[in-house]
Amino acid sequence: FDGAFARTHQSKLNLYSPILVMSTPEDIAKTKIWCADVYCDTSTFATPDNQFDGAFARVAFKEGDLVEKGIMRRLPEGFDGMKCQECFTWSDEIPNKTWAMGSGCSPYYNTHKTSVSNTRMVRYFDENRFEIFANRDIAAGEELLHTYKSLQWRECFKPLADILGADEEKK
Repeated sequence: FDGAFARTHQSKLNLYSPILVMSTPEDIAKTKIWCADVYCDTSTFATPDNQFDGAFARVAFKEGDLVEKGIMRRLPEGFDGMKCQECFTWSDEIPNKTWAMGSGCSPYYNTHKTSVSNTRMVRYFDENRFEIFANRDIAAGEELLHTYKSLQWRECFKPLADILGADEEKK
């Protein structure tokens, strides 16, 4: 690709694909899924005995910036998300009975307490979509964290909530 063309169109080359990824506000608004400025790699919280991935900022973000947006696929009625860490709580009900899988890099954002998380997810349940915004300035290469909606009450997150001290923090 011609570098002048990319600069002129405020575009970025996706490092994992030869496709030109448009990143202007107009282009982002036209698409349902946008995660061009996020990538996945081994989490900074992983240990030699517990390897797992995380989402990272490809570029620096300012507080309030859109980091990623995407869609959700609701899981079948009767699915038990209380025991499955890989799905999202997809309602405001407690106990929750609606679960979903997210697009893009959203499944790889690890969690932390609200006071530590550098992003927040805005959920549009009726439209089955989400947007993730920066809670503060985020450096390129920094791991992206958001507080899981169900961190304090979901069975599969209980050990993690205890380690993080999530019960001590009010939402």
